Amino acid sequence: MPLSSPSPRKPAHTRKITCAGYQREDGLWDIEGHLVDTKPFALQNKDRGGRIQPGEPLHEMWVRLTIDDQLVIQEAEAVTDWAPFNRCAGATDSFRQLIGLQIAPGWNRKIRNRIGGINGCTHINEMLGQVATTAIQSLYGVKQEQGTLKEEEVNMASLHTCYALPGEKKEA
Repeated sequence: MPLSSPSPRKPAHTRKITCAGYQREDGLWDIEGHLVDTKPFALQNKDRGGRIQPGEPLHEMWVRLTIDDQLVIQEAEAVTDWAPFNRCAGATDSFRQLIGLQIAPGWNRKIRNRIGGINGCTHINEMLGQVATTAIQSLYGVKQEQGTLKEEEVNMASLHTCYALPGEKKEA
């Protein structure tokens, strides 16, 4: 069911995030995210030759996390194709600091601690939450199809994460 009809309006900004998970032949998993921000109007911008044209990416960024079956990051890579400032591309090297982290409860806090603020890129960091969800969906979907998914894996990752999965209520 779509949203209700909106009030009259005009477009101001579009952000598209695409995430995909891939099972590799070597037993690892590649989880990729791609973010594109566009505007329906031109923007003044000195670092990009004076102007960013309507529909031209204001931001276009990529991230790939290579993880094992325990959701531990083995490799991390980020690329900035388009950004409003020339220096933005320099932030991508910091994403290697994610190697060794496990996608688990506290994931967003761990990201902020390692590469938050001026130590990383806000836009790629925001995308990492969606990349983590894609990782869990990818691994668990394939494991379920193969019949190798353990109940404790589902419970560890899913309980207390949304309205439909509250887990057992503990009495005070």
